[in-house]
Amino acid sequence: MSWVRNAVASLLFPVLMTAMPAVAIPAEVTVFAAASLKEAMDEEARRFEAGTGNKVVVSYGASNALAKQIEAGAPADLFISADLDWMDYLEQRHLLMQGTRADLLRNTLVLIAPASSKSTLKIAPGFGLAAALGRDRLAMANPDSVPAGKYGKFALQKLGVWSAVQTHVARTENVRAALALVSRGEAPFGIAYSTDALADKGVRIVGAFPPDSYPPIVYPAAVVASSKSTAVNPLLDYLRAAPQRAVWEKYGFGLAR
Repeated sequence: MSWVRNAVASLLFPVLMTAMPAVAIPAEVTVFAAASLKEAMDEEARRFEAGTGNKVVVSYGASNALAKQIEAGAPADLFISADLDWMDYLEQRHLLMQGTRADLLRNTLVLIAPASSKSTLKIAPGFGLAAALGRDRLAMANPDSVPAGKYGKFALQKLGVWSAVQTHVARTENVRAALALVSRGEAPFGIAYSTDALADKGVRIVGAFPPDSYPPIVYPAAVVASSKSTAVNPLLDYLRAAPQRAVWEKYGFGLAR
């Protein structure tokens, strides 16, 4: 009798649904990351996606620009800055999820030139950067707001050469734009992170700035307070985990801890 079958089915259906294993639904997580992280973060994202089935969307840019976008309501889940200041900026405005902020990576600062250049300079107090530039430009991220530019200005001031070169600075919106100017031969020298120099075969490292000439370059990461992604905390844990160390180091980064 059909009514009996229907009655039995109606009783069994909830039981069967309860007994069925839960199926994980892939989640999407949007990351706002400093431009200098591109190659390393791209690989980390691919590995995380392959291992979890979740999707990672990364937007790269200058840390100051990304922080301002988050402040304006941009839909970011995770923010990775190239300095502490812009992470502090968001934290002071209560735009980060409490308890999620962590220092992730470290970097170093270098002077670069086009790969074909034969120029040599020894970076030391009072070194001849201005003379080597002549009428040409020094490519660097905006020293008033972009982390790489701020570190570069600090180092040049500490070494006593900023006043001689400041009118020759070609200010760019982020460190990768400065890298591109040097790589294309449009600037004879530039200031970038060592990881940027490793990422572009069109440039070579002229010299490394002394570690005591600029503040430690630290990349903090934190979950954005407005995030609803179920994958954001697993991603942050993944990026901080020991097995990922080899990937970060492959691209020249050091771990912050």
